[in-house]
Amino acid sequence: MKYLSYWHDTASAFNGAVEGPIEGHYDVAVIGAGFTGLGAARQLAKAGTKVIVLEADTVGSGASGRNGGHLNNGLAHNYLAAKAEIGKERAIALYQALDASIDTLQTIITEEGIECSFRRAGKLKLASKPQHFESISKNFEAVHAEVDADTALLLPADLREEVGSPFHGAMLSKKSAMMHMGRYVTGLAGAANRSGAVIAEKAAVKEHGQAKGRHVLKTARGIVTADQVLVATGAYTTSNFGYFRRRIIPVGSFIIATRPLTDAEVAATMPGNRTCVNSMNIGNYWRLAPDNRLIFGGRARFSATSDQRSDAKSGAILRDSLVRIFPQLAHVEIDYCWGGLVDMTSDRFPRAGYQDGIWYAMGYSGHGAQLSTHLGITLADAMLGRPDKNPLKGLDWPAVPGHFGKPWFLPLVGLYYKALDRFQ
Repeated sequence: MKYLSYWHDTASAFNGAVEGPIEGHYDVAVIGAGFTGLGAARQLAKAGTKVIVLEADTVGSGASGRNGGHLNNGLAHNYLAAKAEIGKERAIALYQALDASIDTLQTIITEEGIECSFRRAGKLKLASKPQHFESISKNFEAVHAEVDADTALLLPADLREEVGSPFHGAMLSKKSAMMHMGRYVTGLAGAANRSGAVIAEKAAVKEHGQAKGRHVLKTARGIVTADQVLVATGAYTTSNFGYFRRRIIPVGSFIIATRPLTDAEVAATMPGNRTCVNSMNIGNYWRLAPDNRLIFGGRARFSATSDQRSDAKSGAILRDSLVRIFPQLAHVEIDYCWGGLVDMTSDRFPRAGYQDGIWYAMGYSGHGAQLSTHLGITLADAMLGRPDKNPLKGLDWPAVPGHFGKPWFLPLVGLYYKALDRFQ
């Protein structure tokens, strides 16, 4: 078994990064070479902006290359709950932004010729308990009537052709998609580079300040200045951007991938070939990879650490969960096990905008794969003086009390959600 991301291991590395020391002045410095940063950089460079992307590690090394490969439209939240919390107008705007994000990805992939197995697959939100289907049904009725007619409610009998495990019904979101995340992020980096963006790897920002109306960024490879800065580092945000660190909760998300399944195993496990998520608070999500591996993930442990030891512990928990859902795969080997950090907010709504002279987009809370490129482009347009279509503009974002970077409270959160899953 390999303890590394399947997406990284089965994609070519980006080979267009600038070499040698970095220096000079740029119109915009983007911090983070994931989907958000690269989407913004491509949009800025296409408009003639002089832009540099500063990446602490390598292109796609963070959440953009460590996720489950789902591109799910719609909100991570129950739509009814979102309306109650942020209001109907903003809930609809955010839902529609997630819809538009799938269209944005498809457009870029087509325009740039990125070979990443993009496919509109549809997403199933599966009811693990009978009472969960009641909640899913009520949510479906509101979503279908108010914001997304491309949805359907499936009864248990309907699921026999979708998934080889018993569930109590599901909501189908038809616009949702999937792709190979590693090949996409490499292709997006290449597209930004061809448009004129400079991409610097191993260029962690060590210090940030302002002097004479310019941002000064001291990196591991030199000093650059910029008129504007976009922070797109999510759960990997460092302490020199303390405002965001106090509001982002890094949470480990862990994933395993089986060996390629046979045609018979696919037919018995995932005949519908969609993205799937179950309805538990400590839930699981899964899909088939382009080579028919089952990619299966979830919050196996409430930890802010992702290394081989932590990933191995989480992988064992995920294997047990996989076998409980799909006992027919008990004999199937696990080829990959990896983890990464998800940038959660306390209310699980993402945040994007402008704060203290810095543009930012983060806090995707597990829904970043689909929204991040689109939101990066949205902020780039605002930076260019174009109409500001940011659906999150002005959304209050209080700091997490007692949180300054390391989320000491995660084990308590895990116990709380375990209790909910037991009794709800």
